[in-house]
Amino acid sequence: MRTLVVLAHPDLAASRVNAALAEAARPVDGVTLHDLYAAYPDLLVDVEREQRLLLEHDRIVLQFPFYWYSAPPLLKKWLDEVFLRGFAYGSNGTSLRGKALRVATTAGASEEVYRPDGFNRFTVTELLRPFDATANITGMAYEEPFVVHGTHGLDDAALAAHQERYRAALAAGMPRERDLALA
Repeated sequence: MRTLVVLAHPDLAASRVNAALAEAARPVDGVTLHDLYAAYPDLLVDVEREQRLLLEHDRIVLQFPFYWYSAPPLLKKWLDEVFLRGFAYGSNGTSLRGKALRVATTAGASEEVYRPDGFNRFTVTELLRPFDATANITGMAYEEPFVVHGTHGLDDAALAAHQERYRAALAAGMPRERDLALA
């Protein structure tokens, strides 16, 4: 299985956790790491290139920091421009059908605040339902989200454990690709 990790962090150099997860993903066989902000510093997405990348992979992982209960702006723009009617959905839009979609996200706050009785009233998984709906409309299988909570307080040992868990999740059933736009 070939996996495309679409990394969307507006300041990866300043990120401790998303950068560590990206480093964990890089050596996994069958994984292509694609950093959107590095590829498109001008925010102008090459739709044809992105659609080709999607066609070349069996699983798409959207990796990003959880921003205001959603994804960073370039990832939203990428979805709007790349998952087009006739390509990703609609009567002729079957290009993604049968592929898998997974979200890998990081939240600064602890898991306790993301509960029905917590400050945010919903779990992160519940707040990610639009991605589940996206998978549904495109005919993709939605995989359980990979969530790292409490990123502001993670010590090195906890971060290493999350890296290993991410690496294992990505490695499940996959033959190494290449890194894209990491210059």
